Amino acid sequence: MDLMTLFVLALGLSMDAFAVSISNTMCFTQLRRRQCVAASLSFGIFQGVMPTIGFFAGRAFAGFISSVDHWVAFVLLALIGGNMVREAIEEMRKPEECPLERNYTFKMMLAQAVATSIDALAVGVSLAALNVNIVAAAGFIAGVTFVCCLVGHFLGRRFGSLLGKRAEILGGLILIGIGLKILIEHLSE
Repeated sequence: MDLMTLFVLALGLSMDAFAVSISNTMCFTQLRRRQCVAASLSFGIFQGVMPTIGFFAGRAFAGFISSVDHWVAFVLLALIGGNMVREAIEEMRKPEECPLERNYTFKMMLAQAVATSIDALAVGVSLAALNVNIVAAAGFIAGVTFVCCLVGHFLGRRFGSLLGKRAEILGGLILIGIGLKILIEHLSE
């Protein structure tokens, strides 16, 4: 996987966390910079750990899927991306309210970090099928997510209501596009 594709993949994966960062900054108006950095760091760490777990799970089954690895990558990325788009559209039609509890707690931060990184677990299986260097890829994904979340907190203070779920739709479409790219490249070999 080339660096540009990895960057676009990392960007797509980080869009859930980016949107949550925007939402947090809008809902928790007393959120301090230290909390924004801590949340961004936790999102980044989980976005890096989850594909690593998925990668090793995928490697365990690599012998079974090696002949169809490009199809596995495509289907997983298309399902994840399609689900992101579907959830974002549903949320736009029926938006959730900000939580009644106005304090952003450590427990809430960890729950959000895990929830936004579940997609990365399945992407890790795809990365195993493509035989990617997982240490470099996971570190890169974590770094991109961290930066995107910091930007999300900043933008949430300025333009939160304009961006919101549109970022998740974009992220889903990016993942679908990467899945198509992988499939087309392997079928044309």
